Amino acid sequence: MKTVTVFGSALPTEGSGAYLEAQRLGRLLAEAGYALCNGGYRGLMEATSRGAREAGGHTVGITCALWSSPANSYIMEEVRTQTFSERLMTLIERGDAYIALPGGTGTLAELALAWEMMNKRTLSKTVGGQKPLLVMAPYWQPVIDCLHQEGQLNDGHPGWVAAAMDIVTLIKTPEEALEHLRKNL
Repeated sequence: MKTVTVFGSALPTEGSGAYLEAQRLGRLLAEAGYALCNGGYRGLMEATSRGAREAGGHTVGITCALWSSPANSYIMEEVRTQTFSERLMTLIERGDAYIALPGGTGTLAELALAWEMMNKRTLSKTVGGQKPLLVMAPYWQPVIDCLHQEGQLNDGHPGWVAAAMDIVTLIKTPEEALEHLRKNL
C-alpha cells in the first residue's frame, strides 16, 4: 500500500474550513487505497487522520518525545521519535508522495526538507528518488513565487531554469490532489 505523507498546521479546529477540507482529503486518500502519514497531533493532522479513519483507512502519526502531547485519537500506528530532526526524516522516509496543506514554520520545514532532498540528486536516494510533492494553492503560492525568483539570479542567461521548481505541483482542492496522485504515484 502506498503512503501519502501530509504536512499541515496544528492550529485549525474542528469545523473550520481548513479542518473540513483536510478531513475530506484524508477521506479521499483512504477511499483511493492510500495509507496516510502525518505528524500525529491536532489541527490538520487530526483532520486528515479523522477523514482517513472514517473511510476505513490506515493512519500513521510520527510524534516526538519533545512534546508531551499524545497522538490524536484517529492515529492507528504511532511512531515516536526522539528528536525534531528524526521526526522530519521519518515523515519524509514514510511517504511515497507528499501534500503540504496550510501551515506555519513546522509545515514549511517539512515541505522544504522533502523538496530539497528531491532537488539534490545525491540526497534523493534517501527518499527513493522523485516523488509527487503537492502544495495547496493559494496558501503556498507566495512561497513558490518567491523561490521562482532564483532563476533570475543567473543574470538572465537564456535557457536556465530553477530545476527545483519542476518538483512541486500546486493544487487547489483535495480532489485535484487525488487526481494527480492517481496519475503520478
